[in-house]
Amino acid sequence: MQIKTTTKKFYDLTHDELFDVFFWRQEVFTVEQKCTDNDMDEYDKVALHVLVYSTDKLAAYCRIIPAGYKYKEWSIGRIITPKDFRGKGMGHALMQNAIDEVKRVGGQAIRISAQAHLEKFYNTYGFIKTGEEYIEADIPQA
Repeated sequence: MQIKTTTKKFYDLTHDELFDVFFWRQEVFTVEQKCTDNDMDEYDKVALHVLVYSTDKLAAYCRIIPAGYKYKEWSIGRIITPKDFRGKGMGHALMQNAIDEVKRVGGQAIRISAQAHLEKFYNTYGFIKTGEEYIEADIPQA
């Protein structure tokens, strides 16, 4: 299985990459998780987009929002792994690349808002729950 990771600004994404990002974000968040909140927002245009491809299929994705836009820290969000690629290490490849990218551009602190059932996964990257669990889009968040 050949894995390729790329990080791009919004306007540098190809049409195919942009299609893959929005298709799979809709598939995971809207269809699978039944989230009715608008997935696309103003942060997409300022974010760095991290895409992990296995051969020619999007296997994992997230966006990195620079400090000062959403939070005072850098943030990693919209983290997805399509069903066919779960349990194959794609999420780990994605998170490591995203964290490395934040460090590469000079970011220090990183903040995430994560679904509660994935708390242990994010703990492996040093993220620690700092508040009470809450509900966002009908999904428990840690």
